[in-house]
Amino acid sequence: MKILAAQINTTIGDIEGNAQKIINAIERGRSEEADIVIFPELALTGYPPEDFLLLTEFLHKTQAKLQDIIHASKGICTIVGLPRLNPDNHEKILYNSAAVIENQKLLGYVDKILLPTYDVFDERRYFEPGAQPKLWDIRQKKIAVTICEDLWQHSGFIKTTHYLRDPVLELKKLAPSLMLNLSASPYSYDKFKVRYTVCCEVAKTLECPVVMCNLVGGNDSLIFDGYSIYVDKSGLIQKAKGFVEDDLWVDTEASSKSLHLKDNNIADLYNALVMGVRDYFNKQGFTKACLGLSGGIDSALVACIAVDALGASNVMALYMPSRYSAAESGRDAKQLSKNIGIELREVPIEPSYESYLNVLSKDFAGLKSDTTEENIQARIRGTLLMAFSNKFGYIVLSTGNKSEMALGYSTLYGDMCGGLGVLGDLTKRQVYDLANWINRDKEIIPLYIIKRPPSAELSPNQKDSDSLPDYEIVDKVLQSYIEEHLTPQQIAKKYQFPLNIVEDLVKRIHRNEYKRRQSPISLRVSEKAFSVGRRFPIVQKWV
Repeated sequence: MKILAAQINTTIGDIEGNAQKIINAIERGRSEEADIVIFPELALTGYPPEDFLLLTEFLHKTQAKLQDIIHASKGICTIVGLPRLNPDNHEKILYNSAAVIENQKLLGYVDKILLPTYDVFDERRYFEPGAQPKLWDIRQKKIAVTICEDLWQHSGFIKTTHYLRDPVLELKKLAPSLMLNLSASPYSYDKFKVRYTVCCEVAKTLECPVVMCNLVGGNDSLIFDGYSIYVDKSGLIQKAKGFVEDDLWVDTEASSKSLHLKDNNIADLYNALVMGVRDYFNKQGFTKACLGLSGGIDSALVACIAVDALGASNVMALYMPSRYSAAESGRDAKQLSKNIGIELREVPIEPSYESYLNVLSKDFAGLKSDTTEENIQARIRGTLLMAFSNKFGYIVLSTGNKSEMALGYSTLYGDMCGGLGVLGDLTKRQVYDLANWINRDKEIIPLYIIKRPPSAELSPNQKDSDSLPDYEIVDKVLQSYIEEHLTPQQIAKKYQFPLNIVEDLVKRIHRNEYKRRQSPISLRVSEKAFSVGRRFPIVQKWV
């Protein structure tokens, strides 16, 4: 049997455009004499459609476009993901479904059984769980069709939910000869290895091959890496490319051998951020970005990502020195801009800053300079960036990282302004790792940027370490507390950190929730991002 897993990049709500991509893939499958063409989960609407699913017109348009896909499926089997109305009108009006089409005839639907409602997922808000799984007789093969989560319970990788059913074990009783899975599994660091293990466990249990067609593309904070795969009980046979649209061609009758898994984690992380920026811009019709280039490592990394996502001619940077800016900062900002080919404009903030100090001098008389004066500088820079944004049509890229956002080491209406946070889910150590990866072949980011102690340069000789513990400590506490849900006591014991330091960091994480709520959305690259999937109240007395 010859199968095409069409790993397409869909746009939420672009039902017309998504349908055309589906039909184009069907035509490619037919031209290469494929038996079956499969697509990602909810491919017709884009994933996740969220409250568009509550709009009647949205659902009617989806059903109308399904008819075009049925008509296009002449001589071929098409399996495509979409929402469908629940004919029994139980608790929820919709199913998360896959339409099974054979030679222009709709054979029926497969409904997703396990509906994730944790982290970034909220499917029980919209969908009714599917009933019993069944097999489909296609080309004299007994085919099992499943949708994303229905594989994951079996493999033991779901931490916060325990479903009462295991669709894989239910299918085992039916003895399928092949499993096809439609997925929209978001990227996070090292996610492919987990997804691969899930599919291998299912293949072993069912004693049949598994083909997973995974979504690719960026939708708001979420990034989908693709990497569709074909496995059998012995391991990986084929995989599609990551972070691009790709066709995975599977011939179940051809001889095969297992492929060696390679660790591409740091390259994948960079590619995820590039695709996240590119799709955020392209899918909204934006073309140009601007950012503040300080001579520090965070803005340097964002500039490199923006160039790879949008092209150097579409990226402009502002260097906005103050009385506290080191000469090396301007030198390195200019060198980086030259290395990556972007326009850099120098706009000193000293005149504006002096004006603010004069206006406030009477009211602030006799008071010591503190974070107030520091934040004024950051807000002047934010205002200048937004002025260039408005005047020239740029989208401002925010450059704050997860470590800073966690602890409130950022300024509301200053460096937190922007349309997209590029590094908001990257720890400071990951920022350094990516900077070194960018320089793996030649020096693109000036080495002094990487080697110098990080500083906001808002007061004389300022360093981040003046008000923060070492980032090695900060990042380990963040990982343990935010992603692993360890207590401060457990973290202190695990790393032999002083308990008072860990407790203070945890308090700062919660104390700055109000700031993060007012920040731009950020690209999600970890299992627990601040911008999506993590929900804690602002006002609380627990911590």
